[in-house]
Amino acid sequence: MEKIMNNVIFSIFPNENFIDLCLYQYGWEKCAPSHSFGPVSRNHYLFHYVISGTGTLMAGNSHKVTQNYQLKPRQGFMIFPGQTNMYVASKETPWEYIWLEFDGLRVKEALEVVGLSVDNPIYRSHSDELQNNMLHEMNYIVHHRDCTPFHLIGHLYLFLDYLTRSITPMCTKCHNKLRDFYLKEAISYIELNFQNDISVEDIAENCGLNRSYFGKIFKDAVGKSPQEFLINYRMVKATELLRLTQLSVQEIGNAVGYPNALHFSRAFKNIYGVSPRTWRIQKGIMQ
Repeated sequence: MEKIMNNVIFSIFPNENFIDLCLYQYGWEKCAPSHSFGPVSRNHYLFHYVISGTGTLMAGNSHKVTQNYQLKPRQGFMIFPGQTNMYVASKETPWEYIWLEFDGLRVKEALEVVGLSVDNPIYRSHSDELQNNMLHEMNYIVHHRDCTPFHLIGHLYLFLDYLTRSITPMCTKCHNKLRDFYLKEAISYIELNFQNDISVEDIAENCGLNRSYFGKIFKDAVGKSPQEFLINYRMVKATELLRLTQLSVQEIGNAVGYPNALHFSRAFKNIYGVSPRTWRIQKGIMQ
């Protein structure tokens, strides 16, 4: 879906079958005086960059207390999943901003490394060059809506790279390499075995960890429990099969680790809000 007017551009990304990094919606707006949005909470990360003008972000912190932040040009703000927020353009100098809504396996970890959080949501850059490169990537995505999903995701990776490097010089913070190893092992195991009857215990055992400790480090890094991640991964694979093959719903359930068709349909509906059969029909694909 696209909305193009003199003072606003808004687009919804057409493909959600990306796990590491996915784009959801994006746009640009030159706001009217006192224009506001919210209060609302988001399911994903939403980053606004202020091009000109000023405004105010009102966002809840980790203690559920609303904080007010005054923003000016060349600053930005990150809205986090589940965080209640509202933002308002100033009456005298309403802001012009550009935004991207995104999510993925590595986003939470990347933002934590550079210190962006619900308690510290304001973007300030130490490098004009990296900041300009980041804005260039945002503009590219907003103004190239007709490019392929893979092409736009490539530019989203560049955006995230410039975002994180413009906040903190590269390699100034070391991350837990052992935890990275365990995560890669776990995700690799899921990718190779999602179609089988595997459990969180199986994944933890493959990593050489007990279930409790494995579950903690996985959720801290990814933002989802191993079980939630496994189910989401299977459902993404199911949508690919629904879209690209003529397999029956039962055959697709078997292919993604659900020999019981009822259990598959229930899990699919919990994620997408409709049954696999209805999802296929809504997408205009063969029944």
